[in-house]
Amino acid sequence: MARFEIIGERIHCISPVIRQAMEEMNPEPIIKRAQEQIAAGATYIDVNIGPAEKNGPELMKWAVTTIQEACDNIPLSLDTANKAAIEAGISVYNRSKGKPIVNSADAGDRIEYIDLAAANEAIIIALCSKAGVPADNDERMMFCQEMLERGMMLGLDPTEDMWFDPLFLVIKGMQYKQKDVIDFIRQLSDMGFKSTGGLSNVSNGTPKHIRPILDSTTVSMCIYAGLTSAIVNPLDQRLVESIKSADIIMNNSLYADSFLEL
Repeated sequence: MARFEIIGERIHCISPVIRQAMEEMNPEPIIKRAQEQIAAGATYIDVNIGPAEKNGPELMKWAVTTIQEACDNIPLSLDTANKAAIEAGISVYNRSKGKPIVNSADAGDRIEYIDLAAANEAIIIALCSKAGVPADNDERMMFCQEMLERGMMLGLDPTEDMWFDPLFLVIKGMQYKQKDVIDFIRQLSDMGFKSTGGLSNVSNGTPKHIRPILDSTTVSMCIYAGLTSAIVNPLDQRLVESIKSADIIMNNSLYADSFLEL
């Protein structure tokens, strides 16, 4: 089994520093955050430019080339509601270290993102939702099947090019739904599918000192259930230590006394 993939979430337009850097097309803050995440263990970098309605294609092209040229062509996840911007980013993307990820499709209004990924030989994150929170795992599976069928019709490899997102939910208010998410990850794993998602959603709204505890515990339990990647903050040391330790326990990487430094 492959080692767990960490998708770094810290290049996001919601951050004032990153938003300003994108507005000014100032590469320094973008490169700094990318390099910090890679040094901390990220294997992909998520590039979230938001809606980017005015200059999306230009901005995404700039962000992709800026990060990849400065960071040895690190593979990227392209994250925006602007489809033209994703296509523009892919047009300048260097695939030497891996395919681009399109983040993301769902079974509703964003299902055409599967078509975009297939047309551009990209990986698609497929969110197992249509409108809001799925009622239960039967509904999650129904949405999964809808996207799976569409992807396969378009020539995507369902075990490599489709990474299914169970939709991680806020524990503060949705505590009773957490076990359903873990159980669904197990179902995806049993079917041979890869899985991912915004894991830090789980601890959203909790006190700052509690977030690393909840996130690291959640990721460990999910890795045991078969989760293969997650969109997280790689600078959360406790979280990354838990991921590396879970990889050892699951026999996804070889033990050495120095495994936390590798």
